[in-house]
Amino acid sequence: MDSALHVTGGSRTPTLAWRLPVTDLLLLGMALIWGLNYIVVKFGTRLFVPVVFSTTRIAVAVVVLWTVLLVRRAPLPARRDVAPLLALGLLGNGLYQLFFVEGLARTRASDAALLCAASPIFIETIGWMRGLETIDARGRFGILLSVIGIAFVVSGGTHGAGDSSMLGNTLVLCASLCWSLYSVLLKPYTERIDGLTISAVTMSGGLVPMLMISSSALLATSWNAVGLRGWAALAYSGVVALVIGYLCWYRGVRVLGPTRAAMYGNLQPVFAMTAAWLLLGESPRSTQLLGGALIMSGLLLTRLRTLVPPATGE
Repeated sequence: MDSALHVTGGSRTPTLAWRLPVTDLLLLGMALIWGLNYIVVKFGTRLFVPVVFSTTRIAVAVVVLWTVLLVRRAPLPARRDVAPLLALGLLGNGLYQLFFVEGLARTRASDAALLCAASPIFIETIGWMRGLETIDARGRFGILLSVIGIAFVVSGGTHGAGDSSMLGNTLVLCASLCWSLYSVLLKPYTERIDGLTISAVTMSGGLVPMLMISSSALLATSWNAVGLRGWAALAYSGVVALVIGYLCWYRGVRVLGPTRAAMYGNLQPVFAMTAAWLLLGESPRSTQLLGGALIMSGLLLTRLRTLVPPATGE
């Protein structure tokens, strides 16, 4: 059940029951995984050509997903769903990953995380245009708080050495838009197809064009020279981020809907900046901490429900 206001006792006065459902916990884990992934991908693009790193991590994810799918003997999608899922994979696991990794290689991890956190705005607009999403005033105010929080974090992260590349930011913003459209279009399939199956098919759809784009760079890569750190980055980014993280995401989209699930993505900048502080020695500024608090407040507002007491006699 969702966290909600429950009626207790005979007074019929709503009380707040702070119970965090399994789906919310999984989405929190997803946000942590993907927040750390910004650091890992940034590191990986220093060891590999960006398109090689992106293609290889997708290939690793495809192998793991299909292996787990076959071991579990999970049902395959109906024939009519295969082509649409492959096409969605081109958008959500091909173009998205290409824009994301190429952009992150050219900008700072914190800026990339913030731009990707804008996806709920795109998702809400696309979902509203398609008649799939209805956001009440509380939810809209929560999204507004999150956007304000993102602005605070951006203002606190634009100082110091190494300003973000405009090209990198543009590519990451394109990635965010691709992810948002993918999330909305995928929603009907998540209601009738297992998340593992969706992951395997859509990831395969994204791998094919990536192999075509990166074939020459893959052949030119000296794989024998890849050290332990390079393989570890590929393992985390390919298995933990693209397999475990995506499975948590698909469950969130199915249970909560794409907009509310995407709101957890607003936690990624907080986790990314924390990881940068602990691992890279980048101390967060006061504006970043304030922004993180606003982001969390916006997230909580979108998840709370108002219980209307039942009519007398029911």
